[in-house]
This record gives sequence, structure tokens and C-alpha cells, in this order.
Amino acid sequence: MNHIALKMLMGDKGKYIGIIMGLTFASLIMTQQPAIFVGLMSRSYSFISDVGLPDIWVMDAKVQFVDDIKPLQDTELYRVRGISGVEWATPMYKGLLKVRLTDGTFQTCIVVGLDDSTLIGGPPVMIEGKLDNLRNSDSVVVDIDGARDKLGKPSPTPGAAPIPLKIGDTLEINDRRAIVAGIAKVTRTFQSQPVIYTTYSRAKSYAPKERKLLSFVLVKAKKGQDIAELTRRITKTTGLAAYSQAEFQELTYEYFMHNTGIPINFGISVLLGFIVGAAIAGQTFYNFTLENLRQFGVLKAMGASNLILLRMILLQAVLVGSIGYGLGVGLTALFGFAMRNTILAFKFPWQLLLFSGTGVSLICIFAAFISILKVIRLEPAIVFKG
Repeated sequence: MNHIALKMLMGDKGKYIGIIMGLTFASLIMTQQPAIFVGLMSRSYSFISDVGLPDIWVMDAKVQFVDDIKPLQDTELYRVRGISGVEWATPMYKGLLKVRLTDGTFQTCIVVGLDDSTLIGGPPVMIEGKLDNLRNSDSVVVDIDGARDKLGKPSPTPGAAPIPLKIGDTLEINDRRAIVAGIAKVTRTFQSQPVIYTTYSRAKSYAPKERKLLSFVLVKAKKGQDIAELTRRITKTTGLAAYSQAEFQELTYEYFMHNTGIPINFGISVLLGFIVGAAIAGQTFYNFTLENLRQFGVLKAMGASNLILLRMILLQAVLVGSIGYGLGVGLTALFGFAMRNTILAFKFPWQLLLFSGTGVSLICIFAAFISILKVIRLEPAIVFKG
């Protein structure tokens, strides 16, 4: 009977391919769009992820996410260092500053100031040069994506790609010279702005003069110290907000989830993919069943029970669902691979396979259900009608 079911399904190649294409489209949309959404949301806290050494981030209590900088006085650093359980604490500056390029244009960049003595919080991967080069006069480290694109020198050929920055090139930050001493690889930020690293003292000289310039205090807990307990102790002692790395990432993630339209926009795309896929697959599968009612009637007249016919329809649904799901996921993976070196945000965790698999399964169940109702109500006498 299983062989007969498959022969019936593949006998009409047009409808067979139509069902698979509908499920492939639904699987593609329900996998690709969430993958872009996850990639985009992960960029919202990518700066936190790149700074992996500290256990705790200390900041103003009113900070809502990583880019919501509310500066502190430098004296807060010493208050944090004096708290029991803290092995070390270092300052960090993070701000948006305008950089003047060689052709006179300006580009807003994320400027990060690292502790002068330890350089803790630097980029995760150095492609050219060394992080220690920041100790040289006027030195900065630029991320590779910014060096190739937004901070690149204009090409003499009109319309051509910019000439990437290299070690030894100069920039101008707030009327002060900055010499490129290294090229680093960092995770793209949410706004995909270039990232420039320098020392904390030099970053303060680049920034507009303010009484408060300390953005974060990065803290390492002593060995054996409970992180949650230390964060509570820092908050109670200083009145500042203290978060573990995971907590700060979650704070940033929740801000973007609740205060932007990103989840709604992607959610609508996924819902439309599900509805369109269900409509195409359901309608085509139902039409396929209608055209094969006489064959099902013959099987019933020969003694096939409703349970056997139900199993045949479910087998057909599982087959087209598996093929459509596999094609959709495969196309999503190819899309992500093709976009890996572009500005597009794309992240494909294994949970998305379960998500899209569940969606395709629901579509197949819906398509099979409307066909099963028709077959169960079928009278074998239909075979003898004109």
C-alpha cells in the first residue's frame, strides 16, 4: 500500500512539484528570516561578546543598553577596585566620534579607549600589527571592515572600491592625528560603524572635553568568588549598576526587543511565509486528493480500511514535507554561506532547524487533515458513478 501511495503522489508530477515548491518556500522563509533576525540581534551586543576577559561590567545605573553611555567620574574606578572580591578593575571609554578622512569627508566611528597599562578589552583578533603598538605615540587600531570600506581612501578611479587603510596611514579625530598601528577583526556592530581602538588616556584627548568620560569599569573577580554575589556587592557599595557579561548582553538584547520594531517586522515575514506555504501546499494537496478519489474509492471497495488510507495520506505528506524542508534549509544554508563576507547579519543556530521543522510539520498536518476528511467520508460507490 505504501508503494501505491507513492505511485499516486508522483504520478501527477505537476502537483507533486507544486506541493514541494510550496513547502520549500515556506521552509526557506521560516528559516532565512529568523536567521537574519538572530544575526541582527546578536550584533546588538557583539561589542560585549568581543570583550571576553572581564567577568563584570560596571556602569551608571541608568544605562539601558551597551550604546547608552552615561559617563562616570574617574574616581569610581578606585571605589570599585577597593571592593572585596575584585581581583582587578580597569577603565574603558566608548563613544561615537567623527573621524576626518584623507579626502576631507567625515565618518562617525566607535572609539574605544583601553586601559593604558594592560590594554584589557582590546579586539579579539589582530590581523596586522600588535595590540601593544597602541603604546606608541598617536597610535590606533582599526577594524578590518572599517579599514576596507568606510575609512578607506578614495580610489583614483571613479566608482571603484576604496583603497583599504594600512599600517602607517593617518586619520584625524577631533583635530588630533591618529596613526594606524594595527588592523583587527571584530564582530560587526548593530549600526555597522567602524571601530577604532586606542588607549584610555588618548581616547579622552580625542573626545570632547567633559567632566565625566569613564564609560565602563571592567572587573575581574578573584578566583572562587561568586559572580552574582560580587555584582550585588558592587551595586550596594557604589550605587552603580553591575552586570555579568551574560546579564549585560541580555539587558541590551531586551532593550532592542522591546523598543524597536525589528521583532514585529521579521515576525510578519515569517507568518506570511507560513500562511503562503500552508495555502499553496494545502490547496495543491487537496486538489491532488480530489483527483484521486476514484483510486481511494477502489481501495475502499477492495476492503482497505480508513486506517490504511490514513496511513497512505500521511506517508505522502511526510515525504513531500521532508523534501520541501530539506530544500528550504539547504537554500538557507547556501544563502548564509554566500553572504558570509557581506554586511548582512546572518546567524544560523541549530534551534532554527527545530523552529522551521515544526512550521513545515504543521503545514503538512493541515494539508493532510483536509485530505483525510475527504477520504474518510468517501463512499466506495463513487467508483460506479459515471
